[in-house]
Amino acid sequence: MAPLAGSSTASFQNTENPKPKLPIPEPIYSNIPGTWAYDTMSRRVDEEILQRTYEDNKDVLEREDFGTIRSKFDALRKDLQTSSKLQMLEELPSDASPERKREWQEWKTILQPFLDRQDTWLTAPWMVTEFYVYRRLIEAIGFWDQDSPGYLYDPFVKQKRAGLESSVGSAEAMLAKIPNLPKSSSEGINLAASIALWGNKMDLSLWPADASHATIDIFSTILDKAQENLLHDDSDKLAAHGEQLRQRGGGNVDIIVDNAGFELITDLALAQFLVDSGIASSVTFQLKSHPTFVSDALERDLLEHVEHYANLDPSIYPNARQSGEKWETFLKDGKWKCNEDNFWVQAFAMWDMTEPLRTDLKERCDLAFVKGDANYRRLLGDCKWDMTASFEDVVGAYFPCPVCALRTLKAEIGCGMDADQIERAQSLDDNWQTNGRFGVLHFGSGASN
Repeated sequence: MAPLAGSSTASFQNTENPKPKLPIPEPIYSNIPGTWAYDTMSRRVDEEILQRTYEDNKDVLEREDFGTIRSKFDALRKDLQTSSKLQMLEELPSDASPERKREWQEWKTILQPFLDRQDTWLTAPWMVTEFYVYRRLIEAIGFWDQDSPGYLYDPFVKQKRAGLESSVGSAEAMLAKIPNLPKSSSEGINLAASIALWGNKMDLSLWPADASHATIDIFSTILDKAQENLLHDDSDKLAAHGEQLRQRGGGNVDIIVDNAGFELITDLALAQFLVDSGIASSVTFQLKSHPTFVSDALERDLLEHVEHYANLDPSIYPNARQSGEKWETFLKDGKWKCNEDNFWVQAFAMWDMTEPLRTDLKERCDLAFVKGDANYRRLLGDCKWDMTASFEDVVGAYFPCPVCALRTLKAEIGCGMDADQIERAQSLDDNWQTNGRFGVLHFGSGASN
């Protein structure tokens, strides 16, 4: 399977995967000063992310048994600081599992063309190097090595748990609203999706104190407010598709999860609404297979979030506690499932989705929500599309099932945006592409339709 556009490498597994209808432009590189990509790879990853990671794990990294891990961690930072040439991952032991061997081979496929070109951290495509940082970190830790003191160790767990604990106050107010969303009208699914998109930026002040007495007009007003900073809004298409699923007794819906903390709680709230409304008969959470991008959620994070909420003090957080208990029931009954896959932590464009994941989505999934900026970048292959290029032609043409992308803009990349809305955003904010103030709600029909 091929890595991102612009690589000469042959397909790793399936050369027949559908591709975007439009010609694929070149990928984003991180060697242009003044861009967000350049700042990320030349400074932010080392000075902010890895430095914070060291500080959060200092007691562990300075233990004697973590000496080799600390040396590899320091070597990774030095490579970034000097923009050294990329290097292949360490060879696996001969008794490595088939899954580990496959994962390593997939990364070899991603990296080989850039190793052949003797690329550095700044001259290889941005998506490749950014994902590669975290794969190198996992290698340094010995995350999959049962003989390593870092076996299954998550260096970001402190930050994720802080996000979980700080989420409860905002979530209590938000989760009071979810059971009262209209289940058989477009406002319901669109509000649930808006909450999942905007997170704690969603303005709940318009909601009446007694949410059970909210009218459709009030819901419409709240939705209009939520949509003010959308640069494209396909909520009508999402609602129509959701109603089709509800009318036939519910479909299989996947949520391709991004961050832990409050954002994950909004994903769980969306999933709760989808099941309660009859739009979904089951929800599968697609999660990362190893710690990456600091706050990205693993299965263990999701289960910890659910357990935490199910055990909150009901006298202080009655709505959050009630939701947590409901989520536990959904997981126990099999209405909710978790799936970790290596694909979600690899620098493949999503049109090069690996098997068996792609076939599973094509044959089983009736709607996939794609959350967050990094996942959105992969939907676009991290390529320089025209901002107004049709999302249907770029993503809907190849994605294996109907897809809804929920994204606040945090990188200089996009498609499917309305020209007048782009102009408005530019006039309001010089950093409109990177600060999360603006967002998109895209819907694509999928290659199977």
